[in-house]
Amino acid sequence: MNLTPTEIDRLLIFTAAEHARRLRAHGVRLSHPEAVALLADEMLLDARKGLAYEAIVDRAARLLTAAEVEPGVPEMIEFVSVEANFEEGNKMVIVFRPIAPADAARPAPGEIVSPDAEIELNAGRAAVELDVTNTGDRDIQVRSHAHFFETNRALRFDRALAYGMRLDVPSGSGVRFEPGLRRTVTLVPFAGDRIVHGQAGLVRGRLDDPAVRAAALDAARRAGYLGA
Repeated sequence: MNLTPTEIDRLLIFTAAEHARRLRAHGVRLSHPEAVALLADEMLLDARKGLAYEAIVDRAARLLTAAEVEPGVPEMIEFVSVEANFEEGNKMVIVFRPIAPADAARPAPGEIVSPDAEIELNAGRAAVELDVTNTGDRDIQVRSHAHFFETNRALRFDRALAYGMRLDVPSGSGVRFEPGLRRTVTLVPFAGDRIVHGQAGLVRGRLDDPAVRAAALDAARRAGYLGA
């Protein structure tokens, strides 16, 4: 028997769904992949049985309850989509939020719960402001984690002052510098062990080691980072 990739995928979904049905029959809560497999399998089966699109979606939305899955699973499943076989051909069937959360007030997995008051970023850090000009011919983006001293050499600013510093912005964000424009940014010192490796290769070690700082400044000078 030769199976196409689509048929192999269908059997995989069926096997995972059968496992989910067995767990469900024994009163075991389903994990995220088990719940998705069960929903997908039932949707594909309903399409083969000739149910209309709306009926398939309606049934899938009522198939599982929050009590039948692990905590957090309802919030993790934003939608389930399958390419189902209908008499008129294959169509994508999508059901959104198929499992209603048991407690809408409970935080979702990965959700950030913050106080109502404003949170000061990098509170207590000694900050400096720098004027930065992009002398290049294209945009340059610097991310929050980057050692600003070692950023693109087309950026002109007081690099010695930026040694051991990073952007004072939320983690994962950054600042874009457009060609020919000057922009003022705020920098804060790195925290933790203050050890830097990689980046532009100018710093290799502890930022507070005088020898490391001297070597970094010399390397920056020779590589053209300190040019006018």
